[in-house]
Amino acid sequence: MERVIVVGGGLAGVRAVEALRSKGYEGALTLVSAERHRPYDRPPLSKAVLAGESDDTTVDADWDALRCELLLGERATGLRLDGPGRGGTVASTAGDLPFDGLVIATGAAPITLPGEGRQHVLRTIDEARDLRARLTAGARIVIVGAGWIGAEVATAAARRGCAVTVVEAADTPLAGAIGPEVGALTAPWYAEAGVELRTGVKVAEVRDGGLVLAGGGRVDADEVVVGVGVRPVLSWLEGSGLLLERGVVTDGSFRTYMGEETPGALRPDVVAVGDCAAWWSHRYGRRLLVEHWDAALNAPEVAAAALLGQDAVYDAAPYFWSEQFGRMVQYAGDHSASERLVRRGDPSDPRWAVAWLTGDRLDAILTVGRPRDLVQARRVIAAGTPVDPEAIADPDVPVRQAVRAERSEGT
Repeated sequence: MERVIVVGGGLAGVRAVEALRSKGYEGALTLVSAERHRPYDRPPLSKAVLAGESDDTTVDADWDALRCELLLGERATGLRLDGPGRGGTVASTAGDLPFDGLVIATGAAPITLPGEGRQHVLRTIDEARDLRARLTAGARIVIVGAGWIGAEVATAAARRGCAVTVVEAADTPLAGAIGPEVGALTAPWYAEAGVELRTGVKVAEVRDGGLVLAGGGRVDADEVVVGVGVRPVLSWLEGSGLLLERGVVTDGSFRTYMGEETPGALRPDVVAVGDCAAWWSHRYGRRLLVEHWDAALNAPEVAAAALLGQDAVYDAAPYFWSEQFGRMVQYAGDHSASERLVRRGDPSDPRWAVAWLTGDRLDAILTVGRPRDLVQARRVIAAGTPVDPEAIADPDVPVRQAVRAERSEGT
């Protein structure tokens, strides 16, 4: 392999570059990024940047030592593949870029709402800086979506003295992410912060001066922020022959597949990683599309190894965190197929958690102000060791001590 192209200038892209070099790749290396900035971290955009505590989240990478050509402000527009394992060409605004190894790390783009009114999304550093300048005392800020991003923007806006309203189509915050039962436990946080939360309200369109609601009515606003999710950036891959379903379909090593013409055929010379990759999880027996920082940080190590023909499989349990209304909220695992929910502490207290179980297996945990629970639970989830459901429900029992010793020792 003599020439590798990395398409995407987010965290997954830069980590792929670093991993390729650390694993001994000595050939030509180019990173193509639609943004004009050097790769930077996105989680601080809705936290420290909006709060005015930071203005630069650039990833600390030694580009000279990495010997990587940076094509900033350039966009991939198409992909032409040669025969199996023979590379191809990335069409871009900088011209055609031939390769014999390709890393697809184009991430995801925010979903926007219908209407001609101005609406802000929060995905880039420029968008964060622009929105921050508009979060002035007394400004009427309306946020559509009470998910992770919506709550974090509401937190920053309220702290800056804005009059904040959050509009959510579901009946509770975070219903899609953690379910309505647990999401409902976070609803009181909005009122405590002086934020109006309106659930069960659907938006028809964004107009100048605010929102038009489905079924009539409107919500007036000086600024509208939309945080209703993202979609993988895939348009430039249409017609390439790669299998695309919600994201770029990959195996557990992030190697891509061909689509209809040669269904099921692997393309080991093309890997996809980060927010755009729908990868096979042996742990959960299905494909996962994990749009979180932890995966973008760690998965490229496996993708780079696979591209270089090395054996590696990624099967980490998902993990993410959010800072909202003065609380640190962390989640690990996957509860989508869990049998039951167990509360660990009183949600009216500042520190509590909930755990999802299937039998005596810990599937997932959400913690509020209990970082030690989160760290220990991640280890238990990763190992698959059974737990005592009664012990896991007792907030005074450390998670590591809730493990069933007799089962974990194979007796």
